[in-house]
Amino acid sequence: QLQLVESGGGLVQPGGSLRLSCAASGFTLDYYAIGWFRQAPGKEREGVSCISSSRGSTNYADSVKGRFTISRDNAKNTVYLQMNSLKPEDTAVYYCAAQGPLLLFRLCTLNYGEYDYWGQGTQVTVSS
Repeated sequence: QLQLVESGGGLVQPGGSLRLSCAASGFTLDYYAIGWFRQAPGKEREGVSCISSSRGSTNYADSVKGRFTISRDNAKNTVYLQMNSLKPEDTAVYYCAAQGPLLLFRLCTLNYGEYDYWGQGTQVTVSS
């Protein structure tokens, strides 16, 4: 059974940092692109960052460029999202999702409609 489990969310003050983890079970992440998405109350789900299945190419939403970094550790079957300089507007439920399996390289997408498997989400709250 393919499963993604997010962790690492919590309450942090503005300017602080959090690292989210997305652990996969039931499949290996090597052939999957992984995306991080977020959804705030009353707002549509938006793409935050993604990393391709190979070559490690990445993409970021303009709102998080320079502050967030996505990375993957295939040996641990885990993808991370390091979030620095957090702002109140980053408050949302964060989800990771997998697209694949992908046998050929392709750039990852921030379009949530193209992802096949989803985690349950982890709450991130940025507030003083």
